[in-house]
Amino acid sequence: MVHMSPTIKLETKAKGGVFGALKRSMLGGESFFINTFRGPGTLGLAPPYPGDIEALEINGTFYAQSGAFLASSEGISIDTKWGGAKTFFGREGLFLLKMSGKGMVFLSSFGAIYKKELHDEHFVIDTGHMVAFTEGLDFKVKRVGGLKSTLFSGEGLVAEFHGTGTLYIQTRSMDSFINWIIPNLPKGRD
Repeated sequence: MVHMSPTIKLETKAKGGVFGALKRSMLGGESFFINTFRGPGTLGLAPPYPGDIEALEINGTFYAQSGAFLASSEGISIDTKWGGAKTFFGREGLFLLKMSGKGMVFLSSFGAIYKKELHDEHFVIDTGHMVAFTEGLDFKVKRVGGLKSTLFSGEGLVAEFHGTGTLYIQTRSMDSFINWIIPNLPKGRD
């Protein structure tokens, strides 16, 4: 929360009970506690890193990478979904966040978010750029190019999505940023 009107009341709970909250925090990388803001007024939210916030009206099921969830309306249930070993090898962890219901979901990204509509087709993205995707899409993680390209191109693994739905992609990659910033950090003095 960045700011809120004095008319808004804040409640903090372990949404989904202790076991639901534990599952979401341990497996999905999200907070154990969920803040609920009630009342008329204005509420300002911000993600922990620089990037866009995308407000989505959903009616059904939606999947997001760990860390992309910012907020939702009360009609949305948040759970984890086993993504299989493919998500582990794709650097996104073994679980995805599964958001179901009818209402608003706010997602955040590292960099800008743009949408890619797929209509019974395939599309390849770097695994570090995936933010979220709608039901109707599935993906597999694979190498890009041959072994030499995988090892030396800096691309490594990609996610090949297929089906019909919407992909939400971030323009920046946290891994690339970290790899850029580490060599530029000041060195300690001996």
